[in-house]
Amino acid sequence: MDFTYNEEQRMLTDSLRRLVSDGWSFEQRRKRAAKSELDQQAWQSLTELGVAGLLIPEQYEGFGESPATLVAIQLELGKGLVSEPVIPSAVMATALLLNAANEQVNAECLPLMASGSLVCAVAYLEPGQRNAWRPAATQAVQVAEGYTLNGKKKLVWQGASAGRLIVSAVLNGETALFLVPADEQGVSVQDFPTMDGYRCADIELAGVTVAADALIAKGRAADDALASAMDFGITAMCAHAAGAMDRLVEITAEYLKTRRQFGRPLADFQVLQHRLADMLLHKELATSMAYVAATALGETDAAERRRLLSSAKVSVAQAGRSVGQSAVQMHGGIGMTDELEVGDYFKRLTHTDFLLGDTDFHLTRLEELSAA
Repeated sequence: MDFTYNEEQRMLTDSLRRLVSDGWSFEQRRKRAAKSELDQQAWQSLTELGVAGLLIPEQYEGFGESPATLVAIQLELGKGLVSEPVIPSAVMATALLLNAANEQVNAECLPLMASGSLVCAVAYLEPGQRNAWRPAATQAVQVAEGYTLNGKKKLVWQGASAGRLIVSAVLNGETALFLVPADEQGVSVQDFPTMDGYRCADIELAGVTVAADALIAKGRAADDALASAMDFGITAMCAHAAGAMDRLVEITAEYLKTRRQFGRPLADFQVLQHRLADMLLHKELATSMAYVAATALGETDAAERRRLLSSAKVSVAQAGRSVGQSAVQMHGGIGMTDELEVGDYFKRLTHTDFLLGDTDFHLTRLEELSAA
C-alpha cells in the first residue's frame, strides 16, 4: 500500500487543516463538549469536505477512499481534537454496514450518512463487559411484526447524536445486528460526557419492536461485520491519536521557546531538549503504527490482521501516554490546570488506551496469536 499523499489527498488534508484550525479552537471545542446535542454546523462543515462519506462507495454517493486516506484525514482531525461522530459513524458504522452487505439497509442508510444527514452509532458493549464485542444479555425474539429487543448497552460512542442505532443482540443463540431508530418506542438514551471530550450514552431497550427488514446480519456474518467495525475503528483511533501527539509536540515546543527561566528560554536547557526529542520519537512511532493498522485492513489472513491491529493499538496507546505525560510535566504547574489545552490532549491520549480494547486485552490477544 502506497502511503505517499497523492494530489487529491494533499488537497483534502490542506483544506481540512484550515477548517480544523479555524473551527476547532480551544474555546470552540470546550463549548461543543458541554452540549449533549450534535453541533450541526460543525458536522456539516466536515461533511462538505467529504469526511462523512470518505469510506462509502460511489454507488452510495460516497467517495470510496482507501484506508490510507482514512489515516491522513484522522491525523488532521486528531490535531484539532475533533470530537464529532466521525469515528463512530463515518468509520465504524460505515465499515459494519459495508461488511454486512445488506443491500436494502445500505441503499437506505449509506447515502444519508454520506451527506451527513444521518449519524449511526454501534451499540455493542453491555453492562458487566469490558473488552467483549459479542452480545451476552441483550436478547432478540422473532415475532409476527418482526423482532422484539430487550437489553441494555453502555458507553455507546456518540449515542445521543445518532439517528439510527446498530444494536447487537443474541438471536436464537447467535449474534444478530439490528438497525433501530433512536426515537423508537421503548428506546431510552442517557447521554453523558467522557473525560476525553467525547460523549457517550447508556441505552436501554425495553420491548422495542422493529420490522423484519431491520435485521442487518446474523450468525457469522454479524460477527464478521462487528469485527470489521472494530478493526476500522482501531485504525482511525490510532491515526487520530498520532495527530493529537503531533499537535501536542508543537504546543510544548512553542512553550519551551517562550517560557524563560534564569534569564534563558527553557528550550536552551539540554535536558528539556532531550525530553522533547523523546516526545517526537514517540509521535513518529505512533504515526508509523497507524499506517501499520491501515495495512492490516487489507490483510486477508484474519490472524495476521488481528496481530497487526493489536500491535498498533498497544504501541500507539503507550506512545500517547508518554507524550501526554511529558507535555504536562514540561509545562510545569500550569500544565495541571484546566485553563490550558495541554490537559485536553493529555486526556484524549490517555483515554485512547481504553477504547476498543485496552492494552491488557490486545497484549493477551497477541500472546494467544503467538502461541497458535
